[in-house]
Amino acid sequence: MNETVKEHSWIPLIVVALASFIIALDATFMNVSISQVVVDLHTDVSTIQSIMSFYTLITAAFMLLSAKLQDIVGKKKLFLIGAALYGLGTFTAAISSSALMLFIGWSVIEGIAGALMLPATISIISGTYSGEKRTVALAIVGVMGAVAAAIGPLFGGVMTTFLSWRYGFGCELLIVFIILIMRNRIPDFTPTESRSDLDITGSIISFIGLVLLVLGILSLSKDFNNSIIIIVAGLIALAIFAYFEIRRKRGGKVPLLDMDLFKDRNLRVGTLILLMSYLSMGGALFAVSLYLQSVLQLNAFNTGLTTLPMTIGLLIFAIIAPSLAGKLSHKVIIAIGCIMAIVGCLMLSNQFRLDTTIMTLVPGLFVLGAGLGFIMALCTDIALVNIPKESQNNASGINSTGQSLGESMGTAIIGIILILGVMGGISNAVDVHAPDHSGDEQFQLEVANYFQKVGNIDNLKDNSTVVDIVNIIVQSTMAFVMQVTAILMGIVFLMTLRLQNRKINKQ
Repeated sequence: MNETVKEHSWIPLIVVALASFIIALDATFMNVSISQVVVDLHTDVSTIQSIMSFYTLITAAFMLLSAKLQDIVGKKKLFLIGAALYGLGTFTAAISSSALMLFIGWSVIEGIAGALMLPATISIISGTYSGEKRTVALAIVGVMGAVAAAIGPLFGGVMTTFLSWRYGFGCELLIVFIILIMRNRIPDFTPTESRSDLDITGSIISFIGLVLLVLGILSLSKDFNNSIIIIVAGLIALAIFAYFEIRRKRGGKVPLLDMDLFKDRNLRVGTLILLMSYLSMGGALFAVSLYLQSVLQLNAFNTGLTTLPMTIGLLIFAIIAPSLAGKLSHKVIIAIGCIMAIVGCLMLSNQFRLDTTIMTLVPGLFVLGAGLGFIMALCTDIALVNIPKESQNNASGINSTGQSLGESMGTAIIGIILILGVMGGISNAVDVHAPDHSGDEQFQLEVANYFQKVGNIDNLKDNSTVVDIVNIIVQSTMAFVMQVTAILMGIVFLMTLRLQNRKINKQ
Protein backbone atom coordinates (compact mmCIF):
# COMPACT_ATOMS: atom_id res chain seq x y z
CA MET A 1 0.00 0.00 0.00
CA ASN A 2 1.25 3.50 -0.80
CA GLU A 3 2.13 5.06 2.58
CA THR A 4 1.87 8.61 1.19
CA VAL A 5 -1.70 7.96 0.19
CA LYS A 6 -2.33 6.17 3.46
CA GLU A 7 -1.11 8.83 5.86
CA HIS A 8 -1.37 12.20 4.09
CA SER A 9 -4.22 12.18 1.55
CA TRP A 10 -7.89 12.68 2.31
CA ILE A 11 -8.90 11.61 -1.22
CA PRO A 12 -9.83 8.02 -0.22
CA LEU A 13 -12.04 9.48 2.51
CA ILE A 14 -13.79 11.77 0.01
CA VAL A 15 -14.44 8.87 -2.36
CA VAL A 16 -15.98 6.53 0.21
CA ALA A 17 -17.86 9.39 1.91
CA LEU A 18 -19.55 10.14 -1.42
CA ALA A 19 -20.67 6.51 -1.56
CA SER A 20 -22.13 6.68 1.97
CA PHE A 21 -23.90 9.86 1.00
CA ILE A 22 -25.73 8.56 -2.09
CA ILE A 23 -26.70 5.25 -0.44
CA ALA A 24 -28.45 7.10 2.41
CA LEU A 25 -29.85 9.80 0.11
CA ASP A 26 -31.49 7.12 -1.99
CA ALA A 27 -33.54 5.94 0.97
CA THR A 28 -35.11 9.34 1.73
CA PHE A 29 -35.20 11.76 -1.19
CA MET A 30 -38.09 10.02 -2.94
CA ASN A 31 -40.38 10.29 0.10
CA VAL A 32 -41.58 13.72 -1.06
CA SER A 33 -41.83 12.68 -4.72
CA ILE A 34 -44.25 9.76 -4.41
CA SER A 35 -47.31 11.54 -5.84
CA GLN A 36 -45.41 12.69 -8.93
CA VAL A 37 -43.87 9.23 -9.49
CA VAL A 38 -47.36 7.69 -9.30
CA VAL A 39 -48.54 10.02 -12.08
CA ASP A 40 -45.46 9.57 -14.27
CA LEU A 41 -45.40 5.76 -14.05
CA HIS A 42 -49.21 5.26 -14.05
CA THR A 43 -49.20 3.29 -10.81
CA ASP A 44 -50.41 3.76 -7.21
CA VAL A 45 -48.98 5.01 -3.92
CA SER A 46 -48.76 1.58 -2.25
CA THR A 47 -46.70 0.22 -5.14
CA ILE A 48 -44.15 3.04 -4.92
CA GLN A 49 -43.98 2.74 -1.13
CA SER A 50 -43.32 -0.99 -1.52
CA ILE A 51 -40.52 -0.28 -4.00
CA MET A 52 -38.95 2.13 -1.51
CA SER A 53 -39.22 -0.43 1.28
CA PHE A 54 -37.62 -3.17 -0.81
CA TYR A 55 -34.57 -0.96 -1.41
CA THR A 56 -33.94 -0.88 2.34
CA LEU A 57 -34.82 -4.56 2.68
CA ILE A 58 -32.40 -5.77 0.00
CA THR A 59 -29.57 -3.55 1.24
CA ALA A 60 -29.88 -4.91 4.78
CA ALA A 61 -30.29 -8.54 3.67
CA PHE A 62 -26.99 -8.66 1.73
CA MET A 63 -24.90 -6.76 4.29
CA LEU A 64 -23.28 -9.70 6.12
CA LEU A 65 -22.50 -11.54 2.86
CA SER A 66 -20.92 -8.37 1.50
CA ALA A 67 -18.73 -8.01 4.59
CA LYS A 68 -17.33 -11.52 4.04
CA LEU A 69 -16.84 -10.96 0.29
CA GLN A 70 -14.35 -8.23 1.18
CA ASP A 71 -12.02 -10.94 2.49
CA ILE A 72 -12.42 -12.98 -0.69
CA VAL A 73 -12.59 -10.35 -3.45
CA GLY A 74 -10.77 -7.49 -1.74
CA LYS A 75 -12.44 -4.47 -0.14
CA LYS A 76 -11.41 -1.98 -2.85
CA LYS A 77 -12.45 -4.26 -5.71
CA LEU A 78 -15.79 -5.06 -4.06
CA PHE A 79 -16.40 -1.37 -3.39
CA LEU A 80 -15.79 -0.51 -7.06
CA ILE A 81 -17.97 -3.40 -8.28
CA GLY A 82 -20.70 -2.01 -6.03
CA ALA A 83 -20.18 1.52 -7.38
CA ALA A 84 -20.41 0.36 -11.01
CA LEU A 85 -23.52 -1.68 -10.22
CA TYR A 86 -25.00 1.31 -8.40
CA GLY A 87 -24.45 3.44 -11.49
CA LEU A 88 -26.32 0.89 -13.60
CA GLY A 89 -29.18 0.82 -11.11
CA THR A 90 -29.52 4.58 -10.78
CA PHE A 91 -29.45 4.98 -14.58
CA THR A 92 -32.19 2.36 -14.91
CA ALA A 93 -34.26 4.11 -12.23
CA ALA A 94 -33.80 7.51 -13.90
CA ILE A 95 -35.16 6.31 -17.27
CA SER A 96 -37.88 4.08 -15.80
CA SER A 97 -41.04 3.86 -17.88
CA SER A 98 -42.90 1.57 -15.47
CA ALA A 99 -43.06 0.61 -11.81
CA LEU A 100 -41.39 -2.72 -12.62
CA MET A 101 -38.44 -0.97 -14.25
CA LEU A 102 -38.10 1.33 -11.24
CA PHE A 103 -38.22 -1.70 -8.92
CA ILE A 104 -35.45 -3.50 -10.85
CA GLY A 105 -33.20 -0.42 -11.07
CA TRP A 106 -33.77 1.07 -7.65
CA SER A 107 -34.80 -1.71 -5.27
CA VAL A 108 -32.87 -4.65 -6.71
CA ILE A 109 -29.74 -3.34 -8.46
CA GLU A 110 -29.13 -0.32 -6.23
CA GLY A 111 -30.09 -2.31 -3.13
CA ILE A 112 -27.47 -4.99 -3.83
CA ALA A 113 -24.90 -2.35 -4.85
CA GLY A 114 -25.47 -0.39 -1.64
CA ALA A 115 -24.89 -3.56 0.38
CA LEU A 116 -21.60 -4.17 -1.47
CA MET A 117 -20.33 -0.64 -0.83
CA LEU A 118 -21.51 0.21 2.69
CA PRO A 119 -19.41 -2.24 4.80
CA ALA A 120 -16.45 -1.55 2.51
CA THR A 121 -16.59 2.18 3.25
CA ILE A 122 -15.88 1.53 6.93
CA SER A 123 -13.21 -1.13 6.39
CA ILE A 124 -11.41 0.95 3.72
CA ILE A 125 -11.22 3.88 6.15
CA SER A 126 -10.06 1.63 9.00
CA GLY A 127 -7.36 0.17 6.74
CA THR A 128 -6.25 3.50 5.28
CA TYR A 129 -5.97 5.77 8.29
CA SER A 130 -4.78 5.40 11.87
CA GLY A 131 -4.88 7.31 15.14
CA GLU A 132 -6.50 10.74 15.09
CA LYS A 133 -6.97 10.66 11.30
CA ARG A 134 -8.91 7.42 11.62
CA THR A 135 -11.22 9.02 14.19
CA VAL A 136 -11.84 12.04 11.92
CA ALA A 137 -12.36 9.87 8.82
CA LEU A 138 -14.80 7.47 10.51
CA ALA A 139 -16.67 10.44 11.96
CA ILE A 140 -17.13 11.99 8.52
CA VAL A 141 -18.15 8.74 6.86
CA GLY A 142 -20.45 7.89 9.74
CA VAL A 143 -22.24 11.21 9.66
CA MET A 144 -22.49 11.46 5.86
CA GLY A 145 -25.26 8.88 5.89
CA ALA A 146 -27.16 10.81 8.56
CA VAL A 147 -26.71 14.14 6.75
CA ALA A 148 -27.90 12.60 3.47
CA ALA A 149 -30.94 11.09 5.19
CA ALA A 150 -31.75 14.43 6.81
CA ILE A 151 -31.42 16.57 3.65
CA GLY A 152 -33.15 13.95 1.50
CA PRO A 153 -36.56 15.68 1.75
CA LEU A 154 -35.04 19.04 0.76
CA PHE A 155 -33.11 17.49 -2.14
CA GLY A 156 -36.18 15.57 -3.28
CA GLY A 157 -38.31 18.69 -2.91
CA VAL A 158 -35.99 20.73 -5.12
CA MET A 159 -35.84 18.00 -7.76
CA THR A 160 -39.60 17.39 -7.78
CA THR A 161 -40.67 21.05 -7.55
CA PHE A 162 -38.28 22.57 -10.07
CA LEU A 163 -37.14 19.65 -12.29
CA SER A 164 -38.16 15.99 -11.97
CA TRP A 165 -37.56 13.12 -9.56
CA ARG A 166 -35.58 11.52 -12.41
CA TYR A 167 -32.90 14.20 -11.99
CA GLY A 168 -32.41 13.00 -8.41
CA PHE A 169 -31.20 9.65 -9.72
CA GLY A 170 -29.23 11.55 -12.37
CA CYS A 171 -27.34 13.46 -9.67
CA GLU A 172 -26.48 10.16 -7.98
CA LEU A 173 -25.20 8.81 -11.30
CA LEU A 174 -22.92 11.84 -11.58
CA ILE A 175 -21.49 11.11 -8.12
CA VAL A 176 -20.90 7.47 -9.16
CA PHE A 177 -18.88 8.73 -12.14
CA ILE A 178 -16.75 10.85 -9.78
CA ILE A 179 -16.16 7.80 -7.55
CA LEU A 180 -15.07 5.65 -10.51
CA ILE A 181 -12.84 8.39 -11.93
CA MET A 182 -11.07 8.72 -8.56
CA ARG A 183 -10.83 4.95 -8.00
CA ASN A 184 -7.02 4.86 -8.29
CA ARG A 185 -6.70 7.08 -5.23
CA ILE A 186 -8.12 4.32 -3.04
CA PRO A 187 -5.34 2.07 -1.65
CA ASP A 188 -5.27 -1.57 -2.71
CA PHE A 189 -5.99 -4.28 -0.17
CA THR A 190 -4.97 -7.89 -0.70
CA PRO A 191 -7.72 -10.52 -0.23
CA THR A 192 -7.11 -12.73 2.79
CA GLU A 193 -9.35 -15.70 1.91
CA SER A 194 -10.28 -17.81 -1.11
CA ARG A 195 -13.64 -18.56 -2.76
CA SER A 196 -13.69 -22.00 -1.17
CA ASP A 197 -13.93 -20.27 2.23
CA LEU A 198 -17.32 -18.73 1.40
CA ASP A 199 -20.02 -20.04 3.71
CA ILE A 200 -22.95 -20.61 1.30
CA THR A 201 -25.28 -22.17 3.86
CA GLY A 202 -24.64 -19.42 6.38
CA SER A 203 -25.22 -16.81 3.66
CA ILE A 204 -28.64 -18.28 2.84
CA ILE A 205 -29.71 -18.51 6.51
CA SER A 206 -28.55 -14.95 7.29
CA PHE A 207 -30.29 -13.67 4.16
CA ILE A 208 -33.59 -15.30 5.18
CA GLY A 209 -33.28 -14.06 8.75
CA LEU A 210 -32.49 -10.45 7.78
CA VAL A 211 -35.20 -10.38 5.10
CA LEU A 212 -37.84 -11.57 7.57
CA LEU A 213 -36.63 -9.19 10.28
CA VAL A 214 -36.61 -6.08 8.09
CA LEU A 215 -39.83 -7.07 6.29
CA GLY A 216 -41.56 -7.44 9.65
CA ILE A 217 -40.25 -4.09 10.83
CA LEU A 218 -41.34 -2.30 7.64
CA SER A 219 -44.85 -3.80 7.93
CA LEU A 220 -45.41 -2.90 11.60
CA SER A 221 -47.70 0.07 11.00
CA LYS A 222 -49.79 -1.83 8.42
CA ASP A 223 -50.43 -5.20 10.07
CA PHE A 224 -49.03 -5.28 13.60
CA ASN A 225 -49.92 -8.86 14.58
CA ASN A 226 -48.60 -10.55 11.43
CA SER A 227 -45.53 -8.28 11.50
CA ILE A 228 -44.64 -9.49 14.99
CA ILE A 229 -44.88 -13.09 13.76
CA ILE A 230 -42.56 -12.28 10.83
CA ILE A 231 -40.09 -10.49 13.14
CA VAL A 232 -40.02 -13.46 15.54
CA ALA A 233 -39.44 -15.82 12.59
CA GLY A 234 -36.57 -13.61 11.47
CA LEU A 235 -35.02 -13.60 14.94
CA ILE A 236 -35.31 -17.41 15.11
CA ALA A 237 -33.58 -17.69 11.72
CA LEU A 238 -30.80 -15.38 12.91
CA ALA A 239 -30.42 -17.47 16.10
CA ILE A 240 -30.07 -20.58 13.93
CA PHE A 241 -27.51 -18.68 11.84
CA ALA A 242 -25.50 -17.79 14.95
CA TYR A 243 -25.53 -21.42 16.13
CA PHE A 244 -24.49 -22.63 12.67
CA GLU A 245 -21.60 -20.14 12.52
CA ILE A 246 -20.31 -21.18 15.95
CA ARG A 247 -20.38 -24.85 14.92
CA ARG A 248 -18.69 -24.07 11.62
CA LYS A 249 -15.80 -22.26 13.30
CA ARG A 250 -15.38 -25.06 15.84
CA GLY A 251 -15.17 -27.46 12.91
CA GLY A 252 -12.15 -25.57 11.57
CA LYS A 253 -13.99 -23.85 8.71
CA VAL A 254 -14.18 -20.13 7.97
CA PRO A 255 -17.53 -18.72 9.18
CA LEU A 256 -19.50 -16.05 7.32
CA LEU A 257 -19.60 -14.12 10.58
CA ASP A 258 -17.19 -14.74 13.45
CA MET A 259 -19.54 -14.80 16.45
CA ASP A 260 -16.56 -14.34 18.80
CA LEU A 261 -16.52 -10.69 17.72
CA PHE A 262 -19.64 -10.14 19.80
CA LYS A 263 -17.57 -10.84 22.91
CA ASP A 264 -16.12 -7.36 22.41
CA ARG A 265 -18.25 -5.04 24.52
CA ASN A 266 -17.47 -1.91 22.51
CA LEU A 267 -18.52 -3.54 19.23
CA ARG A 268 -21.80 -4.75 20.77
CA VAL A 269 -22.66 -1.53 22.53
CA GLY A 270 -21.33 0.79 19.81
CA THR A 271 -23.38 -0.95 17.12
CA LEU A 272 -26.52 -0.79 19.28
CA ILE A 273 -25.90 2.93 19.88
CA LEU A 274 -25.60 3.45 16.12
CA LEU A 275 -28.82 1.49 15.53
CA MET A 276 -30.74 3.44 18.19
CA SER A 277 -29.41 6.78 16.94
CA TYR A 278 -30.47 6.15 13.35
CA LEU A 279 -33.82 4.84 14.61
CA SER A 280 -34.36 8.03 16.62
CA MET A 281 -33.26 10.35 13.84
CA GLY A 282 -35.27 8.58 11.13
CA GLY A 283 -38.38 8.37 13.29
CA ALA A 284 -38.25 11.98 14.47
CA LEU A 285 -37.58 13.23 10.94
CA PHE A 286 -40.51 11.20 9.60
CA ALA A 287 -42.91 12.50 12.26
CA VAL A 288 -41.84 16.14 11.88
CA SER A 289 -42.00 15.95 8.06
CA LEU A 290 -45.47 14.40 8.24
CA TYR A 291 -46.60 17.18 10.59
CA LEU A 292 -45.16 19.90 8.35
CA GLN A 293 -46.85 18.54 5.24
CA SER A 294 -50.15 17.34 6.71
CA VAL A 295 -50.81 20.00 9.36
CA LEU A 296 -48.90 23.10 8.27
CA GLN A 297 -49.50 22.25 4.59
CA LEU A 298 -45.91 22.92 3.52
CA ASN A 299 -44.77 21.65 0.13
CA ALA A 300 -41.87 19.25 -0.30
CA PHE A 301 -39.27 22.00 -0.71
CA ASN A 302 -40.37 24.03 2.34
CA THR A 303 -40.62 20.85 4.42
CA GLY A 304 -36.99 20.07 3.64
CA LEU A 305 -36.02 23.66 4.34
CA THR A 306 -37.71 23.56 7.76
CA THR A 307 -35.84 20.40 8.82
CA LEU A 308 -32.52 21.90 7.64
CA PRO A 309 -31.54 23.18 11.14
CA MET A 310 -31.41 19.56 12.32
CA THR A 311 -29.03 18.74 9.46
CA ILE A 312 -26.86 21.79 10.16
CA GLY A 313 -26.64 20.95 13.85
CA LEU A 314 -25.77 17.33 13.04
CA LEU A 315 -23.04 18.31 10.58
CA ILE A 316 -21.42 21.05 12.70
CA PHE A 317 -21.19 18.95 15.86
CA ALA A 318 -20.05 15.87 13.94
CA ILE A 319 -17.13 17.92 12.63
CA ILE A 320 -16.36 19.26 16.11
CA ALA A 321 -16.51 15.83 17.78
CA PRO A 322 -13.14 14.38 16.56
CA SER A 323 -11.23 17.48 17.70
CA LEU A 324 -12.83 17.19 21.14
CA ALA A 325 -11.85 13.51 21.26
CA GLY A 326 -8.28 14.55 21.98
CA LYS A 327 -9.42 16.28 25.19
CA LEU A 328 -12.44 14.25 26.24
CA SER A 329 -13.02 10.55 25.78
CA HIS A 330 -15.38 9.18 23.13
CA LYS A 331 -17.58 7.93 25.94
CA VAL A 332 -17.99 11.40 27.48
CA ILE A 333 -18.67 13.10 24.15
CA ILE A 334 -21.30 10.52 23.16
CA ALA A 335 -22.93 10.89 26.61
CA ILE A 336 -23.03 14.68 26.16
CA GLY A 337 -24.61 14.10 22.74
CA CYS A 338 -27.33 11.97 24.35
CA ILE A 339 -28.13 14.70 26.87
CA MET A 340 -28.28 17.33 24.10
CA ALA A 341 -30.59 15.13 22.01
CA ILE A 342 -32.89 14.63 25.02
CA VAL A 343 -32.99 18.39 25.59
CA GLY A 344 -33.81 18.93 21.90
CA CYS A 345 -36.70 16.44 22.10
CA LEU A 346 -38.09 18.12 25.22
CA MET A 347 -37.79 21.54 23.57
CA LEU A 348 -39.83 20.26 20.64
CA SER A 349 -42.40 18.27 22.61
CA ASN A 350 -44.74 21.22 23.26
CA GLN A 351 -44.20 23.11 20.00
CA PHE A 352 -46.51 21.25 17.61
CA ARG A 353 -49.89 22.96 17.17
CA LEU A 354 -52.14 24.03 14.31
CA ASP A 355 -50.76 27.60 14.53
CA THR A 356 -47.08 26.71 15.00
CA THR A 357 -44.62 28.81 12.99
CA ILE A 358 -41.54 27.36 11.35
CA MET A 359 -39.17 29.47 13.48
CA THR A 360 -40.64 27.95 16.65
CA LEU A 361 -39.20 24.55 15.66
CA VAL A 362 -35.71 25.74 14.71
CA PRO A 363 -34.01 25.72 18.19
CA GLY A 364 -35.26 22.24 19.14
CA LEU A 365 -34.39 20.73 15.75
CA PHE A 366 -30.89 22.24 15.88
CA VAL A 367 -30.18 20.95 19.41
CA LEU A 368 -31.53 17.48 18.54
CA GLY A 369 -29.35 17.35 15.42
CA ALA A 370 -26.31 18.59 17.34
CA GLY A 371 -26.68 15.83 19.92
CA LEU A 372 -27.05 13.17 17.22
CA GLY A 373 -23.97 14.62 15.50
CA PHE A 374 -21.83 13.97 18.58
CA ILE A 375 -23.17 10.42 18.88
CA MET A 376 -22.97 9.35 15.23
CA ALA A 377 -19.54 10.86 14.67
CA LEU A 378 -17.79 8.68 17.24
CA CYS A 379 -19.82 5.51 17.84
CA THR A 380 -18.33 3.63 14.83
CA ASP A 381 -14.77 4.50 15.85
CA ILE A 382 -15.23 3.34 19.44
CA ALA A 383 -17.12 0.24 18.27
CA LEU A 384 -14.13 -0.88 16.17
CA VAL A 385 -11.31 0.27 18.47
CA ASN A 386 -10.54 -3.19 19.90
CA ILE A 387 -11.06 -5.17 16.69
CA PRO A 388 -7.87 -6.69 15.22
CA LYS A 389 -6.96 -5.80 11.63
CA GLU A 390 -7.88 -9.25 10.27
CA SER A 391 -11.42 -8.93 11.64
CA GLN A 392 -12.13 -5.35 10.53
CA ASN A 393 -14.16 -6.46 7.48
CA ASN A 394 -16.42 -8.68 9.57
CA ALA A 395 -16.85 -5.99 12.20
CA SER A 396 -17.68 -3.36 9.56
CA GLY A 397 -20.47 -5.64 8.32
CA ILE A 398 -21.92 -5.87 11.84
CA ASN A 399 -21.74 -2.10 12.23
CA SER A 400 -23.29 -1.39 8.81
CA THR A 401 -26.10 -3.88 9.47
CA GLY A 402 -26.88 -2.04 12.71
CA GLN A 403 -27.09 1.26 10.84
CA SER A 404 -29.30 -0.24 8.14
CA LEU A 405 -31.66 -1.82 10.69
CA GLY A 406 -31.89 1.50 12.55
CA GLU A 407 -32.87 3.31 9.36
CA SER A 408 -35.49 0.65 8.63
CA MET A 409 -36.96 0.69 12.12
CA GLY A 410 -37.29 4.45 12.57
CA THR A 411 -40.18 5.16 10.23
CA ALA A 412 -42.02 1.93 11.08
CA ILE A 413 -41.85 2.31 14.85
CA ILE A 414 -42.67 6.03 14.88
CA GLY A 415 -45.56 5.24 12.51
CA ILE A 416 -46.98 2.92 15.18
CA ILE A 417 -46.46 5.59 17.85
CA LEU A 418 -48.29 8.18 15.72
CA ILE A 419 -51.26 5.84 15.28
CA LEU A 420 -51.38 5.08 19.01
CA GLY A 421 -51.07 8.76 19.84
CA VAL A 422 -53.91 9.73 17.53
CA MET A 423 -56.26 6.99 18.74
CA GLY A 424 -55.52 7.74 22.40
CA GLY A 425 -55.72 11.50 21.83
CA ILE A 426 -59.17 11.43 20.24
CA SER A 427 -60.89 10.03 23.32
CA ASN A 428 -59.10 12.45 25.66
CA ALA A 429 -59.75 15.48 23.44
CA VAL A 430 -63.45 14.68 23.10
CA ASP A 431 -63.75 14.34 26.89
CA VAL A 432 -62.20 17.81 27.33
CA HIS A 433 -63.84 19.80 24.51
CA ALA A 434 -67.03 17.87 23.81
CA PRO A 435 -68.02 16.10 27.04
CA ASP A 436 -71.56 15.65 25.73
CA HIS A 437 -70.10 13.27 23.12
CA SER A 438 -67.91 11.34 25.55
CA GLY A 439 -68.20 7.66 24.64
CA ASP A 440 -69.99 8.52 21.37
CA GLU A 441 -68.19 6.24 18.88
CA GLN A 442 -69.88 7.83 15.86
CA PHE A 443 -68.71 11.32 16.88
CA GLN A 444 -65.18 10.03 17.50
CA LEU A 445 -65.20 8.41 14.06
CA GLU A 446 -66.17 11.77 12.53
CA VAL A 447 -63.31 13.42 14.43
CA ALA A 448 -60.92 10.76 13.11
CA ASN A 449 -62.10 11.49 9.57
CA TYR A 450 -61.60 15.22 10.13
CA PHE A 451 -58.15 14.52 11.51
CA GLN A 452 -57.16 12.56 8.42
CA LYS A 453 -58.08 15.65 6.41
CA VAL A 454 -56.36 18.04 8.78
CA GLY A 455 -54.45 19.50 5.82
CA ASN A 456 -57.73 21.20 4.91
CA ILE A 457 -58.15 22.73 8.37
CA ASP A 458 -59.33 26.01 6.84
CA ASN A 459 -62.54 24.23 5.87
CA LEU A 460 -63.19 23.30 9.50
CA LYS A 461 -63.16 26.77 11.01
CA ASP A 462 -66.94 26.82 11.14
CA ASN A 463 -66.71 23.93 13.62
CA SER A 464 -64.54 25.31 16.43
CA THR A 465 -65.12 22.23 18.61
CA VAL A 466 -63.57 19.93 16.01
CA VAL A 467 -60.69 22.37 15.48
CA ASP A 468 -59.99 22.39 19.24
CA ILE A 469 -60.10 18.61 19.34
CA VAL A 470 -57.79 18.25 16.34
CA ASN A 471 -55.39 20.78 17.89
CA ILE A 472 -55.18 18.73 21.12
CA ILE A 473 -54.64 15.51 19.15
CA VAL A 474 -51.81 17.10 17.16
CA GLN A 475 -50.16 18.42 20.32
CA SER A 476 -50.50 15.21 22.33
CA THR A 477 -49.44 12.92 19.48
CA MET A 478 -46.32 14.89 18.54
CA ALA A 479 -45.45 15.36 22.22
CA PHE A 480 -45.74 11.58 22.62
CA VAL A 481 -43.40 11.03 19.65
CA MET A 482 -40.79 13.43 21.04
CA GLN A 483 -41.05 11.93 24.53
CA VAL A 484 -40.50 8.42 23.12
CA THR A 485 -37.50 9.72 21.16
CA ALA A 486 -36.15 11.28 24.37
CA ILE A 487 -36.60 7.93 26.15
CA LEU A 488 -34.68 6.19 23.34
CA MET A 489 -31.87 8.72 23.77
CA GLY A 490 -31.98 8.06 27.51
CA ILE A 491 -31.47 4.35 26.81
CA VAL A 492 -28.53 5.24 24.54
CA PHE A 493 -27.08 7.31 27.40
CA LEU A 494 -27.25 4.31 29.75
CA MET A 495 -25.66 2.11 27.06
CA THR A 496 -22.86 4.68 26.70
CA LEU A 497 -21.89 4.03 30.32
CA ARG A 498 -21.02 0.46 29.27
CA LEU A 499 -18.42 1.60 26.72
CA GLN A 500 -14.73 1.18 27.48
CA ASN A 501 -12.68 4.35 27.06
CA ARG A 502 -9.71 4.30 24.74
CA LYS A 503 -6.98 6.92 24.35
CA ILE A 504 -6.65 8.05 20.74
CA ASN A 505 -3.20 7.53 19.26
CA LYS A 506 -2.33 10.78 17.46
CA GLN A 507 0.49 9.35 15.44
